[in-house]
Amino acid sequence: MVKDSARSTAARHHKPLGQHRRLHEMYFPKQLLSVIRRERARADRQKGRFTLVMFRPVPAKGRWATLRLSRVVLDQMRATDEIGQFDRHTVCVILPDTAPEGAMKLIERVSESAKSRGMGVEPTVYTYPTDWLNSRHSDDSDRNNSDPPSDSDPSRVAEWVRRAETTGSSGSDPHLNIIPLESLLEQRPGKLKRMIDIVVASMVLIVAWPVMVLIAILIKLTSEGPVIFKQWRSGLGGRPFEIYKFRTMCVNADSMKAQLRSKSEQDGPAFKMTHDPRVTRIGALLRKTSLDELPQLFNVLKGDMSLVGPRPLPLDEQAQCDQWHRGRLDVIPGLTCIWQVKGRSRVSFEEWMRMDLSYIKRYRVWEDLKLIFATVPAVILRRGAK
Repeated sequence: MVKDSARSTAARHHKPLGQHRRLHEMYFPKQLLSVIRRERARADRQKGRFTLVMFRPVPAKGRWATLRLSRVVLDQMRATDEIGQFDRHTVCVILPDTAPEGAMKLIERVSESAKSRGMGVEPTVYTYPTDWLNSRHSDDSDRNNSDPPSDSDPSRVAEWVRRAETTGSSGSDPHLNIIPLESLLEQRPGKLKRMIDIVVASMVLIVAWPVMVLIAILIKLTSEGPVIFKQWRSGLGGRPFEIYKFRTMCVNADSMKAQLRSKSEQDGPAFKMTHDPRVTRIGALLRKTSLDELPQLFNVLKGDMSLVGPRPLPLDEQAQCDQWHRGRLDVIPGLTCIWQVKGRSRVSFEEWMRMDLSYIKRYRVWEDLKLIFATVPAVILRRGAK
């Protein structure tokens, strides 16, 4: 099942509907993932959407069952659709500019054709973009429930997390799973990257614990409130996780954010302000030196974060991001990245997003190590810190 690389996509898309298509038109698994990412990039540019349908033969009886199912799917799909083998037992169809409801028609045709040949199929639908990650894609009637919460509303946070953790939805068919595409494109840390995270985070915590104890005492002596600030942020695939930081602001800082939004010195949804009135005296020093982020090493040990990766945004800020920014959610967020070393408040929000996407495309363990070492002088010299 190999794709003829010489034939252009445009030529195939002008093929008349109903014309028989052959197995050699299918992509191999690695090729298929590249095509899926290309289709997502196209949808991002056009602010469009698309759907994937995964078909598995039931029962799965090895390679021949998958080949038989492939022929069925090829006969039923549109000329504009793409097809490939996701794994040994799964055939994947990419449906451009198609909502999950439109995928039901293909599922019905494939199911009927397979049944006439004595086969069963098990379909799964992946959709992009996912509404719960961005309230601007939600219907107005559901906007109150889909808008991301602030940390000052615990009940809304709990509901937001529940929606994120519920990967399937019933759709029009109670037996059909409709899953966010982000979960399919997630790039979990490799063993070497995870090992580096655990070793380095553990060593820094062992060395820095006296400093952390001193910071905790100073916070307690100089302002009211907890020592550790917790906030829900968007993690791998957009799923929320609770980040830890030393508290650098007054206890009602979250409720004051909306009032100060117009004074933000960072364009885009992110909020950055040089002389933020919410920051405490000790908090200003912690933020300048990035010592407030030391507790995030526990996030690294838990696996919510990595040492290197795109900085995680609060839920409300992530929901305001443009669609093309979502690619940064493909990897686990980190303590530092290109933006932390070379950008911070000195670059625009779009440049920040491009730095993160560039890191993901060019990821190598050696690049992680270089960014870790480059972070130290960036923090000491306070480059772009606010």
